[in-house]
Amino acid sequence: MKDDTRENPFRVRRSQTGLGLFATAVIEKGAFIVEYTGNRVPNKDVHLFRNTRYLFELNSRWTIDGSPRWNTARYINHSCRPNAEPVISRGRILIRSKKRIRPEDEITFNYGKSYFEEFIKPVGCKCRACNPPSAVKAGA
Repeated sequence: MKDDTRENPFRVRRSQTGLGLFATAVIEKGAFIVEYTGNRVPNKDVHLFRNTRYLFELNSRWTIDGSPRWNTARYINHSCRPNAEPVISRGRILIRSKKRIRPEDEITFNYGKSYFEEFIKPVGCKCRACNPPSAVKAGA
């Protein structure tokens, strides 16, 4: 596995919801951050992957299984007010910044309605937009 820490303006560390991807340098609005990578799975076979939450539909035929740990983008958490977004281009899923991201900011994107309804809503959204740090501390 290649060490990308010197090449990329981010690192994986603990977040409010587990592990997350955090900026280590300024990432300007519209900048490419990272590619969501993994094995391509035919959509007709996605039902065989029930034990992973890292499936990302690429198009009507293919889904990316992003569960390998070398897929750094898998550490990007959901947010109801994200600072990044996935862009599908030429069979690749590229994560780009929606706004300027400062060092130490967590990089997030909205996982979409179906993922939210199935996995997040039943346990409650824990993103910073829904649970700001001051609310977490005040409730403790």
